[in-house]
Parts: sequence; C-alpha cells; structure tokens
Amino acid sequence: MWTHVEPVHAVTYFHPRARAAYEAVGLRGYWRGYFAGRAAPLGAAEAAPVIAAFFSFAPPMVSRALPAVWRLVTPQEALRARLTGAVQALAELTYELPEEHLAEAAGLLERAAANVQTAGRVLGAVNAALPVGEYPLARLWQAATTLREHRGDGHVGALLTTGLDPLEVLAWRCRVDQSRAFHQPARGWTDDEWTAAEQRLVAKGWLTAEYAPTEHGSSTFQAVEQATDRAAAHPWVELGDERARRLRELLDPIARRCRTIIPRQSPIGLPVARSS
Repeated sequence: MWTHVEPVHAVTYFHPRARAAYEAVGLRGYWRGYFAGRAAPLGAAEAAPVIAAFFSFAPPMVSRALPAVWRLVTPQEALRARLTGAVQALAELTYELPEEHLAEAAGLLERAAANVQTAGRVLGAVNAALPVGEYPLARLWQAATTLREHRGDGHVGALLTTGLDPLEVLAWRCRVDQSRAFHQPARGWTDDEWTAAEQRLVAKGWLTAEYAPTEHGSSTFQAVEQATDRAAAHPWVELGDERARRLRELLDPIARRCRTIIPRQSPIGLPVARSS
C-alpha cells in the first residue's frame, strides 16, 4: 500500500504546479516551499521540532529555513498553497480517470486514514487533525499525506532502536542502494560529517573496513523495515482485506501517473516500478 500511497503524496515535492503554488505565496526557492509546506501542520514551528520530526536533515539546513519562512507566510497560507498545488498536480495527472473513480479512491483512503494511531507520531497526528477537503482530489491527497507521515513516524521510531543517528542511517543506505552524490547535498551534510558517520558505522559493525555493508547491518535494517510495516499496519487492518484490495485497484492507475514525475533518484526511497 505504501508504494501506492507515497506517489500520490509526493506530487507536492516534484510537480511544477506544486512548486508554482508555493512561489505564488512568496515561497521562492525549493526548500522554502518544502519546509514551510511540510512543517505547516505543526504551526509556526521553530527549527528544533522539525529537525527531530524530519529526522534526516542536517540541523543547519533546517535552521536556514525555519523560523524565517514564517515571516513570508503564515502556516495557514502554506497549508493552502500545498493543497492547491497538490490538487492542481493531481488534476493534471489524472484528468483521464472518471470522477467516480477518484471519489471512490478518496473515500476508501480517507477511511484508512481515519484509523491512524497517532500516539507518538507527531507528523501523522497533525496531518490527521487537518480539516477534510471538499473535493475528491483534495481528500485523496490529504488522506495519502496523513498515511504517509504516519508511516514515516513509525519508521523513525524503528530506526531509533538501532542506535544509529540520522546521518549514520543515511550514510549506510548510500553504501547499500542509494547515491551519496544525490543524498548528501539534498540533506545538507558536509563531507567531514559524512566521513565521520561512515567511520562510526565501521566501529558499530554496520560497515566493513572497506565500507561494505555487513551482515549485521543488513539484518538489523531488515528488522527495521519489518517493524515499520507492523507500525503502519493498523489502518489497513481496520479497512479490511476486501476494501484494501479494491483501494489498491483504484490507486494503481493514479500512482502510476504520479510516478511519472518522480525523479529516478529521489530521497523518498520508492522502489523502481516494474514494467507492466
């Protein structure tokens, strides 16, 4: 379900209409829109809680954006801009699908999102508390976003059990299946910080002296992925197998269209889509 929900949410990061909506309210530059839009459900937050909740960003990168963006827009204006941009993006991507298809998908996705467990999940909780949209695409995107942030909160919780810090997690993944050349600047870490993190991973037994992933690291991270799935399961259990299968059928063409605008290298970690 994550591979079907994540692309719907991700239009807010990658579609030109989403970026244009942020620019229209004065959030020029990609990262102003990103931090203002994603953090807006928290209110006019300072950098500290956003550093904690977003997990993988270098603190100075977050501090350059927050709280300065709140001098440009209010959180309410940022929320309106992110929803406007997301809806416009989805409208462009799904215009060939019947209205009843989108409405049914939105209804089932909202039903799943209504059952997120918010204790200990800050981003999931604040998104779940936002008003429900009036139109199907607004409802679809907000429900996808609530479920996505709920899952992300659980993933962070699972990562904390490893004893790794955020940069160590990022550096380890980039020795497994991701690109340091992409992720390091996208998360704002320096070369010295990255090198030190890799050295700590060697000392902790996650990387060999040649910086290859160890069996300990691989098996521990697999356990993290399994714990993430368990933590994210409740909304789907409550939805039930039959409705979940129907929702997956409905989301499949939507997610495939959304994937077309997601770069092959992106921080969100979606697996490469199989050819149909």
